[in-house]
Amino acid sequence: MAIPIINQWKVYFSDENEGLGSSYERIVLNNLLRRIVAEHNVENILEAPCFGFTGLSGINSIQLASDGKRVTLVDNKSDRIVMMEKVWQELGLTADIQHSQDFDYLPFKEGEYDLSWNFSALWFAKDLDVFLKELNRVTSKAILLTVPNRTGLGYLWQVLIMDKSLKGKYQPKNIRYKHFNPILESLGWRLKEDNYIDCPPWPDIGMKKEDLLRKIGLKFLVGRGSSKKGERITIMDYYRGQDDKFPDKMMKHYWFERLLPRFLKMFWAHHHYYLYIRE
Repeated sequence: MAIPIINQWKVYFSDENEGLGSSYERIVLNNLLRRIVAEHNVENILEAPCFGFTGLSGINSIQLASDGKRVTLVDNKSDRIVMMEKVWQELGLTADIQHSQDFDYLPFKEGEYDLSWNFSALWFAKDLDVFLKELNRVTSKAILLTVPNRTGLGYLWQVLIMDKSLKGKYQPKNIRYKHFNPILESLGWRLKEDNYIDCPPWPDIGMKKEDLLRKIGLKFLVGRGSSKKGERITIMDYYRGQDDKFPDKMMKHYWFERLLPRFLKMFWAHHHYYLYIRE
C-alpha cells in the first residue's frame, strides 16, 4: 500500500498478519540493507522516521539488530513508541527508541551513526530541509532514502482514491527526488546508486495481495507454501525463530523483480531507493 496507514497502524500490534505483499517487501528490504551495511562497514544505524508504511511499526531494522548492529529508532508518537519497545523486548533485542515531534531535531551527537535511513517515511518530516540537515549532522558514512515509486501505477491509483481526511497529515512533496536531492547535494552527499525495489508479480494495491490474486484467477502466483486462504503471514515468526524458511519462501517471488527491465519497473515497482555517500 503506497499511502501510509496513519489511522490504522495499531491494528498490526494485535494482529501481526501482514500478508504476502508486506512480507515479501520486508525480505527484499532486509537484503538491500544487509548489502549496504556490509559494503560500507556499518556498525551504528539510525532509522528516522521509523514509521511510514503498512504492517507492524518499528520492525524494519530488526534484522540489522539481529546481525549485531547498534540500532536507534526515532518516532513522533509516544504511544507507538511504547508498543514498539514491547515488540523489541519480546524478541530479546535492543533498540534505542527516541521521540521527536516533527523530526526537526535528532537528539544525537555529530556523526554518531554510520548509516541513517528510512522507509516510506520521509513525508512525515514537517520541514524537509531542517530534517535532512539534522540527518546530515548525525550521519558519517551513508544515507538511504526509500520512497514510494511515484511513477508506479499502484501509487497513482491509490493517490486517486485516497481518503481525503489524510490530507495535511503528511507531506507528499518530501518524497520527490527534485526536492530532497538538491538539499543532500548541498550538504556534501553524492548519490551513489538508485534503483527500484519491491517489484513482485502483483500490483501495489491497498489489500492483501494473496486475496487479490485469488479473486482475479492468478492464485498460482501466491506460490505453494506462502499462504493458504485465512492463514496469517508475518515475518515475526521468522524473527522468533519459528519459521527459518520464511526468507526463502518470500524470495520465490523474486524472479519477477530480477528479470523485469528497469524501464518497466518504473511503472510497476512499489518503491524506489536512493543511496547517498559523503563526497
